Amino acid sequence: MRYSFLILFLAAITIASCNNETKKSTKTNTVQDTVKTVENKIMVPASSCYSSTTGKDTFLLKVEVFPNVVTGKLSYRFYEKDSNEGEFDGQLYGDTLLADYKFMSEGKLSTRQVIFLIKNNTATEGYGNMEEKNGKMVFKDIKGVSFGKGLSLKKVECGEY
Repeated sequence: MRYSFLILFLAAITIASCNNETKKSTKTNTVQDTVKTVENKIMVPASSCYSSTTGKDTFLLKVEVFPNVVTGKLSYRFYEKDSNEGEFDGQLYGDTLLADYKFMSEGKLSTRQVIFLIKNNTATEGYGNMEEKNGKMVFKDIKGVSFGKGLSLKKVECGEY
C-alpha cells in the first residue's frame, strides 16, 4: 500500500510539473508573438498614390513612408516620347518630400533629385535650377525651388503600380 501511494505521489508531481512547463511555454510564445506583431506593424509603410493625366501623358507617384526613410516609385509616361520610370528614396521634411530618383531613360540609368510638396490630397512637383554633382543632378538651391508651375498629381487609390 505504501508503495502504491509513493508511485501515485510521484506520478502526480510529474504530471503537475509537465503542466507548468506547458503554461510557461505558452506564455513565452505569446510574448514572442506579440513582439513579432509589434515589429511587423512598425515596418508596414503608410502608402499613398498620386496620378495626373495631361493629354495623353500620364504621371504616377507612389509614396511609402517608413519611420526613417521614404521610398516609392515615380513614372513619367509621355505619349510617343521617351518616358522614364524608376524608384526613389528620401526624407519627408514636414509636407515636403526630397528624394533621389533613380530611373531608366533612353537605355541609360540616371539619378536626379526630385522634390514634391504633399498636402490637401495633392503632390506638386517642384522645379529649380539644377547642377551635376557626383554623377547625379541636384538642386543648386533647395530654397529657390518653385512649386507654382510644377506638375500637380491628385491622390488616388493605390492599385497595381
